[in-house]
Amino acid sequence: MSYQAAAALQSAIYARLTGFAGLGDVSIVDAMPAGTVPGTFVLIGPEQVLDQSDTSGGGAEHRFEIAVISDASGFLTAKQVAGAVSAALVGAALTLTTGRLVSISFLRAAARRLEAGDTRRIDMTFRARIEL
Repeated sequence: MSYQAAAALQSAIYARLTGFAGLGDVSIVDAMPAGTVPGTFVLIGPEQVLDQSDTSGGGAEHRFEIAVISDASGFLTAKQVAGAVSAALVGAALTLTTGRLVSISFLRAAARRLEAGDTRRIDMTFRARIEL
């Protein structure tokens, strides 16, 4: 098992999301902005990596989270952005600088209100299979 493709996967996800037409006006970040929530943004979050090596070679399964955070009224805006993130990633043929992406799929999502109910957050979990 190896974690060596983690940075390459994050870079490829970032490039895909920032270049996706459905997310043109949405900021893509990997750290929470300081201060109050600035509109609607996508946060590339934590991941877990599982060994998927076999007799044919090295491999890893990356389960990573992408959050949509929005101060827009109601859940509609956050759900629209989450749908665009999913459309951008599921089945995407991402090119990695380390390893080869075999597949990328959606696992689950959870939507909730934060703080006093003024901020919405949708946490999505995706699975990427990588050959090393």
